Formats: sequence, structure tokens, C-alpha cells
Amino acid sequence: RYTPYLDEVLVHELAHVFVGSRMTRVLIRRKEMKSGRNTGASCMWASRECSVHRSIAKFSRLSEQETGSVSLTPRFIRRYSADRTCVSDVDFFWVPAMPTHSPSAPLLIPRPLVAGLMQLYDYPHPKRNGRLIRGYDRPHAVRTARMCAAVAARLGHPSERVRSYQIACLLHDLGRAGLDRQLFGTIWSWAKERGIPTRPREWRAIHPETKYGRETEAFLFLYRRDLEASGIEMDRWAAEQVEMRLGYARRLARRLRTVKPAITKLGVTWRPWMQLVMLYYYYPERLATAKPWVTQLAEILVACEQFEAYSNQQRGRDYYVRKKETLADAFAYLDKLAQEGMVSADVMGALRMLAGEGAFDAILEEARGGPLTRAERHYLRGLRGLALGGR
Repeated sequence: RYTPYLDEVLVHELAHVFVGSRMTRVLIRRKEMKSGRNTGASCMWASRECSVHRSIAKFSRLSEQETGSVSLTPRFIRRYSADRTCVSDVDFFWVPAMPTHSPSAPLLIPRPLVAGLMQLYDYPHPKRNGRLIRGYDRPHAVRTARMCAAVAARLGHPSERVRSYQIACLLHDLGRAGLDRQLFGTIWSWAKERGIPTRPREWRAIHPETKYGRETEAFLFLYRRDLEASGIEMDRWAAEQVEMRLGYARRLARRLRTVKPAITKLGVTWRPWMQLVMLYYYYPERLATAKPWVTQLAEILVACEQFEAYSNQQRGRDYYVRKKETLADAFAYLDKLAQEGMVSADVMGALRMLAGEGAFDAILEEARGGPLTRAERHYLRGLRGLALGGR
């Protein structure tokens, strides 16, 4: 839209910005044609699409208090009048859905409740009476739950559902309560070195003769002797470590039955869909008839859990037999899951946008045990553009 004042023109036309279902904050710095000096700036919300041509979305101005200060990168745009005479130069700035402060991914439930839920990961030691095995890497569960709730909220899930969802995410590793770091790591390092599948669906793809739900037994039948020959005592406790991966659904169900009274005592209403989202990574087929919103929450848990796990130094050493954590590796794996249909474009877009905004910086640093490098921050900030481009 052009507003001529003799030889001065204020241009209010925007470059094309596709923002999907989110809102985009736009800053236009107006210049006088004659003097070239700034005449001020206005910050507006642009909904959906803004065309480079004359049809422009409607805007509502924000107050000075709402706009605050933002860090922006200029794009130089030249506009022409109807007779093709250059009338104005404009510096154009935009930031996708960026708040004026670094956003966060908070816990939505009280800290005492979080502490109570984390105690459910403690497991009686099978060989030492009266001793508990402290839940393995409970901070991983907390960080994952924080990210999951942020992505779910960004995708528009109602607040009460997101709160229940965060509780489910806090307990997503409950089927691994009692994990013996040394024994578990030894068994699965041995399996990984030999290319042996570690997830039920991958196992069934290679061993279709295996009866559904009996992947643990099939693994032990084929490899027990080889493991023992390698010096690993494959007793009942070692079989539990195998079931933590290949029989996760069965072990999770057993553990949930044990802790359900404690969950109820904590004031939590446990719903069937909460267990479903916890199973999706290993058993996507179990959500074939689930409601779309349940499937989306399950996808979010897979994406956020893997994103955190690929940044988690301790988990990388104990669980994944990994020597280094890189953001590129994390997103390469997430993209692989997306290609396999495990994670939708909407979920990946929301996760990338939040990561690009800085919502997960503190979480990633906590998982790493140290600050992100400048290159890593630059990589994360670049995810905003990828998120917009993928919509």
C-alpha cells in the first residue's frame, strides 16, 4: 500500500512470509525518500501469509510495551510506483514468533509432584535385600517432559491435556526402572557390535517368525550361549535388561500395575492414552486406531526424547555407546524418523521452531553438562528458517 506525500513515500508492503498456523512478528522501518532518515518503526502481527504484491493481510498494532526490543536481521527491498519509477527503499525485518525474551520449556506441575513421580523409578535390588536401585537418569525424563509440553502447547493442545501429558512424559522410561548401567550397557554394546536389532519392530522385520510380544525370548534363545561365551552371566536379572528394550511393553505394564496406587495417592488421574503415548516408539502399531491428537502427542514424545537423548552425555556413554554428541546427528536421526513416518511434519516444524527460538538451550546445556558453543547456537538459530521452509 503506497501513501504518497509529494516526493515522500511511506511503503507498507511486506515481503512474502509463510507462517503456517503461528503468528509472525514483523518490524518495518520506514524511511523518507527525500532525506533518507528513519521516520520510526512499527511492529505488527502478520497472520498466515503476507504477499509481496498488493493484497496484504490485515494487521493490528501492538503497544510499545508489547513490542519491546528484538534482535533482527535486515533485508533490503526496493519498491516501485505504478509507472515503474523507484519511489522508496525499505529496510524490512522479520522474526518468526519470537518473544522479546528467551523462551523456556517449563514444568507445568508442582515440584513436589515431580519428585514423587521420580521416586517411582526406584526399584528393589534383586540381589541385595533392602537396597534400591535408584532410577536411571531421572533428569533425562524431566528434560524430555519439559520439551514435550512446550511442543504440545505450541501445536495447540489444551492446557489440561498438556499437563496430563507432561506427567506421562515424566514416566516415559518407567519400563526401564531397575536398569543396571553396567550389565545393560555390556549386553547392548555386544548386540550393537554384531548388528543385532534392539527394538521390537526392527527385530520382527529381520525375524518375522517371532511371535508378537515374544521378542525377548527369541533374543535369548538365539544369543544366550554367545553372550555367556563372552563372559556375560545371562541369569534372570540379565534377561530383565534385555526385556527393557525388546519387551518394553510387557515390562512397562508390569511396572505400572505396581506403582498405580502410588500414582493415585499423588493425586494423578491416570488415563489409558497416557500409556499409549509411552509405547509409540517401540510399538507404533498399537496407535493405529488412536485418535489423531493421541498419535500427535506420541510423536512429540518420540521426537523430544530422542532430541534430548542425542544431546545427553551420560546416556550417550551408558546407553547408546556414543563418544560425542552433535546437534547435526540428532536432527539427522529425527529426519530419519520423519521419513519413516514416525514423526509428522507438524511436530518436526514445531520442535525446530522452538529450538530455533532458544526454548531448549538451557535444557541442552544441562544434558551436555556444559555450555553450547557459538557454532551450536548458530546451528540452532538457523532452525527457524528450516521450520518455516518446511511448512
